[in-house]
Amino acid sequence: MTIADLNPKRVWKHFYTLTQIPRPSGHEEKIKAFMKKFGEDLGLETIVDEAGNVIIRKPATPGMEGCAGIILQSHLDMVPQKNNDKVHDFEKDPIEPRIVGEWVYATGTTLGADNGLGIAATMAVLEANDLAHGPVEGLFTAEEETGMTGARALKGGLLKGDILVNLDSEDEGELYVGCAGGLDGSFEFSYTQEAVPGNMAPYSLNITGLKGGHSGLEIHLYRGNANKVITRLLLPLLTKYGVRVASITGGSLRNAIPREAFAKILIPKEQIKAVEAEVKAITAVAKAELSIADPDLQVALVADSDVPPFVIDAPTALAAVRAVFAAFNGVYRMSDSMPGLVETSSNLGIVASKEGKIAIICLIRSSVDSAKDELAQVLGATFELAGASVEFAGGYAGWKPNMDSPILKEMKKVYKNLYGVEPEVKAIHAGLECGILGGNYPHWDMISCGPTLRSPHSPDERALIPTVEKWWNFLVEVLKNAPKR
Repeated sequence: MTIADLNPKRVWKHFYTLTQIPRPSGHEEKIKAFMKKFGEDLGLETIVDEAGNVIIRKPATPGMEGCAGIILQSHLDMVPQKNNDKVHDFEKDPIEPRIVGEWVYATGTTLGADNGLGIAATMAVLEANDLAHGPVEGLFTAEEETGMTGARALKGGLLKGDILVNLDSEDEGELYVGCAGGLDGSFEFSYTQEAVPGNMAPYSLNITGLKGGHSGLEIHLYRGNANKVITRLLLPLLTKYGVRVASITGGSLRNAIPREAFAKILIPKEQIKAVEAEVKAITAVAKAELSIADPDLQVALVADSDVPPFVIDAPTALAAVRAVFAAFNGVYRMSDSMPGLVETSSNLGIVASKEGKIAIICLIRSSVDSAKDELAQVLGATFELAGASVEFAGGYAGWKPNMDSPILKEMKKVYKNLYGVEPEVKAIHAGLECGILGGNYPHWDMISCGPTLRSPHSPDERALIPTVEKWWNFLVEVLKNAPKR
């Protein structure tokens, strides 16, 4: 059996097609062209705007012309993350889905169910001629994962609908009515390249085996952050044993908890045994601390055969390591108004040395704007004191819950009629595009729902098969019961 044979087949067949189309953030040309052709082949009005958002309009079925227009919204891109031993080019290679029990995984990479299942469900609605619905628009936004670029650039007046149903949340049976806003922090050190000192041996320090995950949905699980782990190890090596750093890199996305980090270092030959003992001791402590949240942490100190061409000047390397080690990472504050909801967090997502610069990038999230600004000041002060340049950009608004939302009331009623229980109504710490989209369309009534996914933004990403059918049947009934204008 392949995923195209799963129920509901009309959704899974489209999702399988999407897995065969490379669509990492920033490289979405193929998926945009595919979606444009999909809409046009159905004879539906299809628009690709200047930002690369794709809009496909489908008229109401007979007798439902007076219903409010519903916009089904998903994003086109996917997070490109893979295991270190997996050979995969996200710009060229298809995803390899596999079924494991009740779950669909990819093979060594992210699956792209975030947000491919939302796209697939919308495609199924647009294609179907046996569903009852009012006017429907499929809105497929560009570059959501790297800064919500498409949502930011969407012009007001382009969409005609009244209700936005975002299909990007990840727990079936839950309806989301609010989300956190975000802010990107960029910190940069400039370094001088120095000749490799004599009597030193080249080594690699490798952090692997961490789970990683979505920095909004899973930040509260207190998983290991590879950038924090590697600087915890490097700090005593630099200060106590005269180790020099040639390069350091960790993480690849600001919104994914970094799973791996690597440093090329030079160890004074007379200190090799002491360094090995220090690394072993710190590793034992870190593994004990993460034994529940992240039990597969691996730390390797490996002798290299090649001597790097230079080392980073010692003061800058130490300043950068100290700053990353000191910088706040994780849950900053829990919500007072919604128990169990993370209010404010920071993910220290990327550290990379290249061409005379050490760049550190983090993503701050909060449902309270003042708290987001406070944490930005905390991080900014940390890096400024260490001598880095500081820049904050890409801020986007959160989505304030509206508990009197008409579509919320209707969807709660539909869900209870279908399944005998009311769905949970929640806000989410992850960033959804609703807050941004609502800025240009303030009249929209908005809600978010989706099937159950786990570990998005990591190679452990998976979709729970039975929930896709439940979610699809619910979506069909919501369209059938669309409120009147």
